[in-house]
Amino acid sequence: MSSVLVLDSSVAVAWCFADERTPVCDAIQERLAVDEAIVPEHWFVELTNALLVGERRKRISAHDVTGFLREIGKLQIIVDDQLPHRAFENVLPLARKHRLASYDAAYLDLAIRLNIPLASLDDDLRRAAKAAGVKLLGK
Repeated sequence: MSSVLVLDSSVAVAWCFADERTPVCDAIQERLAVDEAIVPEHWFVELTNALLVGERRKRISAHDVTGFLREIGKLQIIVDDQLPHRAFENVLPLARKHRLASYDAAYLDLAIRLNIPLASLDDDLRRAAKAAGVKLLGK
């Protein structure tokens, strides 16, 4: 099975918070019950941070975070290990060109390199992906 999309953490965060969910995000989650997504190595830290901020703001309980992470663990999420090798020569120029944070440019680089769609809710990343000719999912 090959990876069918690059999964930005913004989509996974939307699965956790009802006020951020969209039908497209739900369809992506359902799709990942059978298909694979690929993520850069920092995806887990981004997701963890969003959940931690949600806990601190009382949007979610620690108990619910545990349940959510159990559900995330059932999805077929593959970690791409090329980021350390691509950060300086590929990600940095993309971040500069599209005025992105480097961690967002890593998703774009991955989608371009593998020639697969990007699932994201981040407006700046979506704009950059569109400009780079990357197919988008989300919103």
